[in-house]
Amino acid sequence: MTTLALEIEPIAVDVTVTDDDLSVYLSDGRRIIVPLAWYPRLLYAAPAERQNFQLLGDGYAIEFPDLDEHIGIEGLLAGRSSGESQKSLQHWLNERKNK
Repeated sequence: MTTLALEIEPIAVDVTVTDDDLSVYLSDGRRIIVPLAWYPRLLYAAPAERQNFQLLGDGYAIEFPDLDEHIGIEGLLAGRSSGESQKSLQHWLNERKNK
């Protein structure tokens, strides 16, 4: 069995969020596009909440502070979607309704 070893740390330099997709632009010229359905908090967020993000560190992750969502770039490259449980997501959605 082979193991993938990253030769350089993947670094995000820009992010675009639409109603359907999350696009992450990397420093090496690549662009990763994943459906928002991979990240339900982004899917249920208001457009303004989706646009309020910051790159953490040198760009190793994206933080959406209004949504308490953090997305690691290595995880995106590995094809990992949100690991949030349905119970946790439902609790978060209920809290949003009560605000």
